[in-house]
Amino acid sequence: MGSDDVVLGFHLAGVEGAVVHDEASARETFQRVLAMKGLGIVLMEDTIADLIREEVDAYIFSHQFPLICEIPGTQGRDPNRQSLHDLAVQAMGIKI
Repeated sequence: MGSDDVVLGFHLAGVEGAVVHDEASARETFQRVLAMKGLGIVLMEDTIADLIREEVDAYIFSHQFPLICEIPGTQGRDPNRQSLHDLAVQAMGIKI
């Protein structure tokens, strides 16, 4: 779950994603993803998680799976964040 750029980057690596633009779509997408069977990990851009922080935290503290993993995005909270390209190289171990 994330912005257009983040979802596109993961899509290029073969990971399915959902673009989220606002709180309403974040809430709807989060519930839809959690209802899917067989997921082990949900990657969620940190700024998207912040939009629905109470729901995300409630899920994290009451369920073991799927694991919710917040990742930095292109508009993340950290002013020293790496570029999307650098994050993809680091995550995949290959240059694209």
